[in-house]
Amino acid sequence: MARFAPRLIRRLALGLCLAFTASAALANAPVTLRDNPVDDDGQVTLGELFEGAGAASGIVIAQRVGPTVVLDAAMVQSRASQAGLVWTNPRGLRRVVVRQGSAAPSAVPASSAAARPGETVEVLTWTRSLAAGDIIRPEDLAWTEVQAHRAPVGGPADAEEVIGLSARRALRSGTPVLGRDLAQPQVIARNDMVQVAYVDQGLTLTITGRATRDAAIGEPVPILNLQSGRTIEAIATAPGQAMVGPAARTFRAQAR
Repeated sequence: MARFAPRLIRRLALGLCLAFTASAALANAPVTLRDNPVDDDGQVTLGELFEGAGAASGIVIAQRVGPTVVLDAAMVQSRASQAGLVWTNPRGLRRVVVRQGSAAPSAVPASSAAARPGETVEVLTWTRSLAAGDIIRPEDLAWTEVQAHRAPVGGPADAEEVIGLSARRALRSGTPVLGRDLAQPQVIARNDMVQVAYVDQGLTLTITGRATRDAAIGEPVPILNLQSGRTIEAIATAPGQAMVGPAARTFRAQAR
């Protein structure tokens, strides 16, 4: 019997190794993010976000209280990993937008609800107070139920419209989001050194000058050429960068 012991031990060890490998494979199932995730009941689950979520499909990772909810992609990846799912985020997404499904009840439009006392609607509000110039992040926004007559006219219908913009002025937590309070983020400040490119039919020429005023992406910005003393009108394209010539006109039209 003793001579068979080493063989038996090897078989048991091999069996345990195979079992561990199989369980590890099951616990690290690769998944694919759905193109347009939706949920019907306000409970955002891994199954609504990912194809192939399997047994983890019913795990709730977020709440949706308005037409959309914007999730931080890193948070989604972490929660998926905790549930044994592998999402590599191949497109390098920073956020994931989940929209209301067709089966979910829609919010009552403010225009029709205002005529009926007691009706409420959901509006986009600030979750924290913002200073002028702050960039809007997904966690800065929340859908809040308010009396219909207090709902702002023309407020954003989708949080995605607001994320990435900057506050024009100080904004108070809990107040509705208004388009007039937002602007494209400033990418060039007065006195910044800016690289200006002239691009036309494959030809690119660059100079460096000093900005004479602030500018957001797509806005005109006068640049002082320190060598010639001349000022040229350019279009801000990125932090510390601007453009002149035909390509600048095209860029500005697309940025509007």
